[in-house]
Amino acid sequence: MSDTVMPENLTATRDDWLARIDAIGEDKGYFQTVGPRHWALFVDESPTLLVSFETVDQIRARPGELPAAHGIAAKHGWSHLCLIADGPTWYRDPAVYGYFDRLVDDAFFEDFDRVLFYGAGMGGYAAAAYAVTAPGAAVLLVNPRATLDLKQASWDRRNLAARKLDFTSRYGYGPDMIEGAGKVFVLHDPTSPVDAMHAALFHAPYVTPLKAPLLGDRLDWALAHMGVLDTLIEAAIEDRLTPALWASVWRRRRDFGPYLRAILQRSADAGRTSLEAMICRSVNSRLNAPRFRKRLAELTAAQ
Repeated sequence: MSDTVMPENLTATRDDWLARIDAIGEDKGYFQTVGPRHWALFVDESPTLLVSFETVDQIRARPGELPAAHGIAAKHGWSHLCLIADGPTWYRDPAVYGYFDRLVDDAFFEDFDRVLFYGAGMGGYAAAAYAVTAPGAAVLLVNPRATLDLKQASWDRRNLAARKLDFTSRYGYGPDMIEGAGKVFVLHDPTSPVDAMHAALFHAPYVTPLKAPLLGDRLDWALAHMGVLDTLIEAAIEDRLTPALWASVWRRRRDFGPYLRAILQRSADAGRTSLEAMICRSVNSRLNAPRFRKRLAELTAAQ
């Protein structure tokens, strides 16, 4: 998902929302301020822990105004630790470093039998960067950035304002910070050059790339709307995620409108009208898709 999502479903003031999150943490864990632009929400439910990284705007744009991973963890009865950022901070803050240092000093992660670090985009960068604090943890990264350091990623022209942040000090370079992890999965769009280049920097025997072409840098949104994000997180945390399972899950794209429109547009851009017609016939045989019926009619009339 993009770093900033405009809130659409706000039901309370910001202070009221923070008070609500605080009440959730107070009931089963804690909710604490981590420096001027971050918070940590911890819900203690079981020896399985899901660690996620989300932003205030992403959370408040969701129905219910709760972190996406909160609902997934609650459904499965897992514990959940969510680092919440106020804007595109990229979690580059000494206060955040100190927070994870304290978790290490307190042997926090040793209380859990299974731990998964999960994040997308900016959150994917953070999930990689801070996974080093929980040796052996599984890591699921969606559209991750390895770094935004100009010397190492000058080819990525997105998020230019974030280049002023320090990506070279503590918890800095994502691919280095996953060295002590268990299995690491990097889900990315290989048809996006910058996405593929970041993914390629995560190379190690314990890293498994998972490819989702033509969906760009909003894969977490796409996976959620396909109804498979929960499946992937569950499989990763239970050590069942494999390329074969991903291939099975990825078949859901055949019914996902944004993907179908993307492959149709790609074929049109390449001038492959016969492939366009084949795609339209396939989609029309399975789905109620007026756009594809109309395009097939246009292609047939042009023959």
